[in-house]
Amino acid sequence: MPIKPENKARYPKNWKAISERIRFVRAGNKCEFCGAVNYEPHPITGSKVILTVAHLDHTPENCCDDNLRALCQRCHLRYDSRHHARTVRTTRDRNSGQQALELSRPPEP
Repeated sequence: MPIKPENKARYPKNWKAISERIRFVRAGNKCEFCGAVNYEPHPITGSKVILTVAHLDHTPENCCDDNLRALCQRCHLRYDSRHHARTVRTTRDRNSGQQALELSRPPEP
């Protein structure tokens, strides 16, 4: 998955080398969860597989091998789904709190 610009500084300078080693050397160019092969049709979805590297603890700074997995898009999205739901909920709550604050302010003259 692409790194969001606001998170880029959280990754080590050698992230590209780490990612390539995990995907191509350790995982042998296959998803470590379902075995889907990189650049081939996914056995379930039929879409072209692009391997990504997932941080199991969702912390980009933690690049220990036991925290990283080479995953196809389907497995990565499924693995991250609860984390994404929490993040969306937190963002929504923060934004609604900000909107409430803005609405409670008296209008400027």
